[in-house]
Amino acid sequence: MVRGKPQALGEGGAGVSALIGEPRRSPNVKIFLFSFVLLSLLGVLTLAAVREVVTSPANSRTAHPTLAPPRPPLTPAEEAYALALWPIHNEVKASALKMTLGGLAYKLGELDRGGLKSKVDASSETYRRAAMRIAALTPPASLAQVHEMYVDAVRLYQRSAAEMVRVGGDGRDEHLVVAQPLSMEASEKLLKVGDVLWPSEYRPN
Repeated sequence: MVRGKPQALGEGGAGVSALIGEPRRSPNVKIFLFSFVLLSLLGVLTLAAVREVVTSPANSRTAHPTLAPPRPPLTPAEEAYALALWPIHNEVKASALKMTLGGLAYKLGELDRGGLKSKVDASSETYRRAAMRIAALTPPASLAQVHEMYVDAVRLYQRSAAEMVRVGGDGRDEHLVVAQPLSMEASEKLLKVGDVLWPSEYRPN
């Protein structure tokens, strides 16, 4: 591919299959596929913003009393687990954002294949370290499912990164198409874990 020219991004199935092996891709497909990745990123950020607004202290004070009762406070064991996971969580979130923005910069021609690989490799290393640190944690029984959800999220990010880095080898945008839903699913899992451990993403006291 020529640096600076947007490549094709797409969503699953027949769209990807139709692109494989074609020497040229139509501008309309390129625009659609790039927009798909951009909107996906915005969707994750919007979901996080809406969740923070909905769970903010100000909204909690003005909420109608018939809404769901507030979540009970964490037990000491749950609090200790949340505190231990918090710095790992921050690193994972930051790396996921950098990886996604790296993909967008590549599509805009601001990064070449080598630059994209370098950014994704850095995120992959963060996920590797995070997986080891998470494995060393012992969650209380009440947070066993939350712990497994976080482990799954990191694995999904690792799979997404492994797919994205393949672009550096062959330049095929189909790898970005495969990577995007994996990253989206991982982000959704992080939001669910955050709802339990860090409402509004505030560090527990």
